Amino acid sequence: MHYIKGVGMTKFDIENRNSMDFAEDAIMLALDDSGLNIDDLDAVVVANSDNAFNPERQRHFNSFLSSFFRRRMPIIRTPAVCGGGGVALWTALRLNYNNMLILGTDRLLTAPSELVTDQILEAADRIYEQSEGMIFPAQNALVAQQHFMRYGSNSDDLALIALKNHENAFLNPKAMFYGKKVSLEKIKSSPVVASPLRLFDCSITVNGAAACVISKDKTNIKISGSGLAVDYMATFERDDMVTWTAIKNAADAAYKQANLKPKDIDLAEIHDAFTIVELVSYEDLGFAEKGHGQELIRDGTVKLDGKLPVNTSGGLKAKGHPISPTGVAQIVELTEQLRGESKERQVSNAKIGLAQNIGGAGGTVSVHIVERC
Repeated sequence: MHYIKGVGMTKFDIENRNSMDFAEDAIMLALDDSGLNIDDLDAVVVANSDNAFNPERQRHFNSFLSSFFRRRMPIIRTPAVCGGGGVALWTALRLNYNNMLILGTDRLLTAPSELVTDQILEAADRIYEQSEGMIFPAQNALVAQQHFMRYGSNSDDLALIALKNHENAFLNPKAMFYGKKVSLEKIKSSPVVASPLRLFDCSITVNGAAACVISKDKTNIKISGSGLAVDYMATFERDDMVTWTAIKNAADAAYKQANLKPKDIDLAEIHDAFTIVELVSYEDLGFAEKGHGQELIRDGTVKLDGKLPVNTSGGLKAKGHPISPTGVAQIVELTEQLRGESKERQVSNAKIGLAQNIGGAGGTVSVHIVERC
């Protein structure tokens, strides 16, 4: 059994600093929170996307971290695109060390949008998707179209998901949209990116870092479930475009390990790279029957004051999505919620939280369950 000993993250925003500067801030916050120092660490697992357009010209990031720590301990890098942070935690939980640091850091906003988009598209199939310009908004738009046609969900449901997450981010000092009001009217009137997805259905790219320290020494937060699954890269290769099997399989593994069911979860951080992904995840995580995910946003179940608050941090949509740090930042949010440290966005009496982190369009998925002891 592993416990969360300390967490820390930078603000997710467009500040243009080196990846290691972001990493250092998150590392020191997590270590300070844990009460440990660098010499107490036995190993590090880091997620970093190794952006080819990053002007730092600094690859071999795990060895670079060794120079920073001035320690010759094991440092493992887990590149899994947008799912890297969750994969880093899953990997660390399977190593036989006492105190470990999990770090996600990325500096994406260093090039024009078209170049960043092209770089991110490398997480899609080279022949069938990249060559056809099937960027991720277009891929997810096809998923939304299928869900709309088959189950009666609609653009208004997606707009409510975006609004919920922006309302939560408004209260989160670490979020890109902290203190910035976004109205439902603005969401619904934003430009169409790939029909039916509008601008505010898409997560925002940012820079930043997040870190957590886990330990075999008991604390008040334990990691009771950890699941990882992969699936075919392209959504159209799968049996059902609106059922992401990797989500179901990773969640089933985490629920089984924790000896819990979906109804036991008090709050969740879901990988809402696009609003439709959050809706589909309601179903594939077991919070709603297939085809009924939209009911959770319509009746307010997933709002901050609802029965199952989702993305109290603001999610990728409004907190921001710096790629590799995202999965670790989800753990930071859940830990602070379970400790009662989330201030204006605090969920009352939360004891069990779930984090779901996705790489690509459902190609790599990790699910972690954390509990207040």
